[in-house]
Amino acid sequence: MPKKKVYIIIGVIFILAFLAGNFVYPQFLKLPRFPERDFKLGLDLQGGTHLVYQADLSNVEEKDKSASMEGLRDVIERRVNLFGVREPLVQIQGERLVVELAGIIDSAEAIKMIGQTPYLEFREQKENYNEILEKNREVIEAREGQIEDPFASTILTGKYLKRAELGFDQTTNRPLVHLEFNDEGAKIFEELTEKNVGKILAIYIDGLPISTPVVQEKISGGKAQITGQFTIEEARTLARNLNAGALPVPIKLISQQTVGPTLGKISLEQSFRAGIFGFLAIVIFMIIFYRLLGVLASLTLGIYMVLILSLFKLIPVTLTLAGIGGFILSIGMAIDANVLIFSRLREELKKGKSFSQSLEEGFNRAWPAIRDGNLTTLLVAVILFGFGTSFIKGFATTLSIGILISMFSAIFITRFFLRAFIETRLENKRWLWG
Repeated sequence: MPKKKVYIIIGVIFILAFLAGNFVYPQFLKLPRFPERDFKLGLDLQGGTHLVYQADLSNVEEKDKSASMEGLRDVIERRVNLFGVREPLVQIQGERLVVELAGIIDSAEAIKMIGQTPYLEFREQKENYNEILEKNREVIEAREGQIEDPFASTILTGKYLKRAELGFDQTTNRPLVHLEFNDEGAKIFEELTEKNVGKILAIYIDGLPISTPVVQEKISGGKAQITGQFTIEEARTLARNLNAGALPVPIKLISQQTVGPTLGKISLEQSFRAGIFGFLAIVIFMIIFYRLLGVLASLTLGIYMVLILSLFKLIPVTLTLAGIGGFILSIGMAIDANVLIFSRLREELKKGKSFSQSLEEGFNRAWPAIRDGNLTTLLVAVILFGFGTSFIKGFATTLSIGILISMFSAIFITRFFLRAFIETRLENKRWLWG
């Protein structure tokens, strides 16, 4: 390859590294109209709230449990997004839902935020409805005992809700909430109303009866309304919350944990310090054992770190302690590729070959080992991302990106740095190359 082309490519590499470095740390040199963006930090680094909810799937058929949990996850995500929480992490673990809200330190606020999503359901009269009412009347008069619920749950819940909107009764002008179900919900509602003509079909919100209308006739079209002693604001709030997503199944908070910003800051500082020490240790090792090759490898590693950090900002990648661990491990993977290349280069030079021949042979011989080692590690990272928890996924994400960029830096950047020394005085000084 012509030396002029080599120098042009090296110049482009340095320009790219400069721009990436300014993107990672814009305070160093502010360029006109250069975009600024903060790193996206996870719960353990930024602080926030960790909540665990238990879903009640007792009334859900086994084949529908997975879909119900997925629907529950989607509803919670929409709900917290509605209140301005930036990219919450909502994850299914069996019949539990793990919610991580980075930046939300007030756990009471977070719990209220999620709890405001109402669980909508329709209940029909039990067969012994009148007997239960009579017994409840006796209990109330005696002022002892427990009131029984005269209504039984049905399969018609908020999961079938298409939309809810504020309306007004045409006779009394009182506010109410109009409901419209999707196609499946409309069919279920039609069957329920046909089955319960002349009976009450109660509307419950979060386990409490809001409206107990009597079904006059079969209702087709999937439309209903919630009436009650609402103010306009209460009816509007209920409609908004239902539109944000009525929970497909009830949930109960079973665990809550708050990570303070101070603890997160300490963890971030310690992780940063560990990364700096690890980088310096690698640089010292490479220069001592590989001399000029070590200097070039350290320069390549510096460019590698700038490029990968800029990608973390650009994508953006949520950085957690585990994710930083994956990043630091990828630094070792990046320098490992250089070690393989340099070892093969040394072997070719000892055979008496020219620098240019040794360079090309060294890369060709090192490539299969670099390819196989990185691809197998990348495969493991993909498996960890597919089956791991949130922290494991953070580790797998940063490690995967690091592996891909390390292969690029070792095979492309290091190669052109070394090609710059072909046909120069330094190529004949074998002690520089080990």
